[in-house]
Amino acid sequence: MVSFELEQLYGWINAFLWPFLRIMALVGTAPLFGESSIPARVKVGLSALTALAVAPALPPAPDISPASYQGLWIAAQQVFIGIALGLTMRVAFAAVQTAGEFIGLQMGLSFASFFDPATGANTAVLARLMNVIAMLLFLAVNGHLLMLGGLIRTFEILPAVAGFNVDGLGVLFEWSAQVMVSGMLLALPLIIVLLTISLALGILNRTAQQLSVFAVGFPISLMVGLILLMIVLPQTAPFMTRLFEEGHQAMARLIHALAW
Repeated sequence: MVSFELEQLYGWINAFLWPFLRIMALVGTAPLFGESSIPARVKVGLSALTALAVAPALPPAPDISPASYQGLWIAAQQVFIGIALGLTMRVAFAAVQTAGEFIGLQMGLSFASFFDPATGANTAVLARLMNVIAMLLFLAVNGHLLMLGGLIRTFEILPAVAGFNVDGLGVLFEWSAQVMVSGMLLALPLIIVLLTISLALGILNRTAQQLSVFAVGFPISLMVGLILLMIVLPQTAPFMTRLFEEGHQAMARLIHALAW
């Protein structure tokens, strides 16, 4: 007859539960995995399979009741850590979307927006286009696998029951500045050319006031912007790849900062 104690049952449950919560929190917030077009059952199933594969290699979990106050506190910590790691990688994609917003504003396409289920708000067409390109490149360079691998290594640096240092969130806040910095750098070539065209049209309006700048300027800015996009977008792959690498490095810095 096989028999086991209640503490052993708690240990088995905790060995799967703590990694599952951290992985599921990252899957729900990270780019690509956290897209609203992916069903919730798929996200939960992927998190459960990953947790089952990782749990045997982790240190033994303490015999803590998951329904106790201490167990609920540990569960909340795992969810918080997973969300912080997911948001760290999300910053890289937010920078790409910000670049699309800047370019669309200069081209005159800022009014061409639609509801984006991924963000839950109206998003410019160019921002959505550049986000799709970034996701395809993220898949091409196996960024999703590197992100999951980095998450699994966090259990070695910051075990589930070790707690975390709240001051480590400063790494996330510092990294979030790349939304504007990298977004502006990515959009800078098109912004410079389109701003030069706007200045030229402004001078033309002062010299030939009978010429309607609004009737001529918009088609010129749109046509030049589309031509520049055809030239610049294929050259953005190295920049985005480096941005993804910096995102993975930021995840590593964050988990080291959260560790006591």
